[in-house]
Amino acid sequence: MSLKCVVDLGIPTAIHRRGGTATLADIATDTKVHPAKVADLQRVMELLSVSGIFSTTAGEDGGAVLYGLTTTCRFLVGWRNLSPMVPFLANPLVVSSFFSMPDWLRSEPAPAGAGSLFELAHGCSQWEMGSKDAEFSSVLNNSRAADNQLFLEVIIFDKGRIFRGMSSLVDVGAGKGEGTKIIASAFPRIKCTVMDLPHVVGQDADGTGHDNLQFIAGDMFQSIPSADAVVLKNVLHDWGHDDCVKILQRCKEAIPARNVGGKVIIIDMVRGSAHGDRKISEMEAIQNMYMMYTNGVERDESEWKRIFSDAGFSDNYKIMPVLGPYSVIEIYP
Repeated sequence: MSLKCVVDLGIPTAIHRRGGTATLADIATDTKVHPAKVADLQRVMELLSVSGIFSTTAGEDGGAVLYGLTTTCRFLVGWRNLSPMVPFLANPLVVSSFFSMPDWLRSEPAPAGAGSLFELAHGCSQWEMGSKDAEFSSVLNNSRAADNQLFLEVIIFDKGRIFRGMSSLVDVGAGKGEGTKIIASAFPRIKCTVMDLPHVVGQDADGTGHDNLQFIAGDMFQSIPSADAVVLKNVLHDWGHDDCVKILQRCKEAIPARNVGGKVIIIDMVRGSAHGDRKISEMEAIQNMYMMYTNGVERDESEWKRIFSDAGFSDNYKIMPVLGPYSVIEIYP
C-alpha cells in the first residue's frame, strides 16, 4: 500500500525530475502533500527506504536527508517504466480476494465450488469483472501493457533471433497490443495480429504507425488465427493444466509444421531455472502464491513438459532464460 501511495502521488517521478535526489520538503511540495501531513509522508518514505525502494543520504552540514532512487525504484520512472503495474497488484479487487483464503481452502473445487479466490470473493472471474467494470479493466490492461512493453524490449535485444524468418505471428491475450507493437516495429516484414477478448480489443485498439499490425477479437479456447507462430506472454500461468492443454491445442491448429517454421513462443516463469539463487527463489514463491487469486500457477520445467506433451507437441522444446526466473520457451508441433 505504501508503494501504491508513492506511485499515485508521483514521488519517484518527482525525485527523478530533480536529478535523482530530493529532500522531504521538496517531495511534499512537488507532489502537493498537505503541510500538516508531511510527518506522515516521512513515515511512508522511511518504510520504503529500509525496504530498498528509496535510498537515503545525510544532507551536507547536518542538512535535511536526501531521498534517492535505488535500482529497483528506477523501474518506476522514465521511458518504459513499470509504475502502471503497481495499481493493479494492489487493487482492492485483487487484494481482497486473499481475505477468502480460509474459505477457499475448505471449499469444494470447481465446478461445485468457486473457480478461484477472485470468484469466491466477487462472484465472477477476473476476466468477467474486466468485461463489466471499466475501471478495473483499464487498470488490468495498463499493467499488462507496461509489463509487455519492457519485457519485449529485453527479449528482442537478447533473443530477437526467435522472430527471424517468420512472415506472420499472432500475439494471444496481448491486450491493446503494446508489446506486439515492439515486435512490429523491430520486424516490419512480420504481419502481426493481436488477439484478445472483445471488451479488450475494442474501438480504442490503436495500430497507428504500424502497417503490419491488426487486431482481432476472439476466444483462445475456441480458435486462433493462422500464422507462422503464436506468442503467449504471461497467459498460461493464469490457467490450470487442462485449460493450458486446450489453449495449446488451439495454437497447434493455427500453426504450420515445424519444418516450415511453425512454433509457439511462450514467455513465462520457469521455476527452478535460477539454480538456487535465494532471492529469485523467494520471488518465485511469492509470485506462485499471488497467482492463487485467479487459480493460476507458476510452473517448473517438468510441469511445463507435461502440458506440452498432453497438448501434442514435440518433446524437443527450447527453454531460454531471459530475466531472473522468466524464460522464452519455444515448442514445436
